Amino acid sequence: MSETLLLELQEVSKIFNVDPNPLKRSLGIGQKLCAVDQFSLRVTKGNIIGLVGESGCGKSTTALLIVKLLNVSKGTILYRGQNITEATGTKMRPFRERVQMVLQDSSSALNPRKTVKRTLLEALRRRFGRTPDLEGKAIELLAVTGLGPEILPRYPHALSGGQRQRVGIARALAMEPEFIILDEPVSALDVSLQAQVIKILKGLSQERDLTMMFISHDLALVNHLCNQIVVMYAGRVVETGSPDEVMRQTAHPYTKALIAAVPRGLRGRREPLPVLVGNVERSGEGCNFAPRCPKALPICREIVPREISLTGQHKVACHLLDEGKGP
Repeated sequence: MSETLLLELQEVSKIFNVDPNPLKRSLGIGQKLCAVDQFSLRVTKGNIIGLVGESGCGKSTTALLIVKLLNVSKGTILYRGQNITEATGTKMRPFRERVQMVLQDSSSALNPRKTVKRTLLEALRRRFGRTPDLEGKAIELLAVTGLGPEILPRYPHALSGGQRQRVGIARALAMEPEFIILDEPVSALDVSLQAQVIKILKGLSQERDLTMMFISHDLALVNHLCNQIVVMYAGRVVETGSPDEVMRQTAHPYTKALIAAVPRGLRGRREPLPVLVGNVERSGEGCNFAPRCPKALPICREIVPREISLTGQHKVACHLLDEGKGP
């Protein structure tokens, strides 16, 4: 049985004008920053994609490009085969009903002047109109995310971080989407609340056949939840594959450095791994990771590495494999 392709990004780039001179910015000239650089991805129905990398790697920008909160500078975005790159207005309505995003900051994502009840009812009205018993549907949504009806009259400030995050998920589910993007949904929660939210997400994926993109800097969480991992560095994809391929057959030095931050019991390996130093920078030439890579070759600073297929889903963009000097 063939898989249904929901989303495809074809060499998508996002370039920001960051020149300190406002006149140059207004004229579209001056200093530029390529936040996302020729990003390509295929998302099939029912999958949970984990997009990982340090802060500043372009993960959230990629998500905002997908949901059309930012405009694409170059490249193409297809949803169910339709080009939505330049789509606006009424042409975007079906897409916005099918695709929802849960933002990273749950405290700012919810309107502080609206109760939980009003927040959910407004979302439900957009989906179902003014049909009877919308409050009953709101209670059902809360139950799905592990919350009770007693929080309906509460305002966001009266909720815990975990409750706000789950209300955000419930609001997204009100639209009955087929694809949800979750941007660092558990980063501000303690370990017990993280486990609750992850359990809820796994259950929703199975029960509703939901497709998800889970954005995180935490490889351990992504390994536990997702069935495909995409590792991103400085706007580019450096490694993709199944959790087993990425976590246990790691090919890229950057991925290895990320895994070094995962507690030993979750890594499934014992050998020492490199410690990553420095900050995320975009070199503009060659491999962006070259200035921080302990095994960089001269070619790494000169030419952008091509993507190499290894086994199964496993792909990596690294000159070390081209040169036969695997990391």
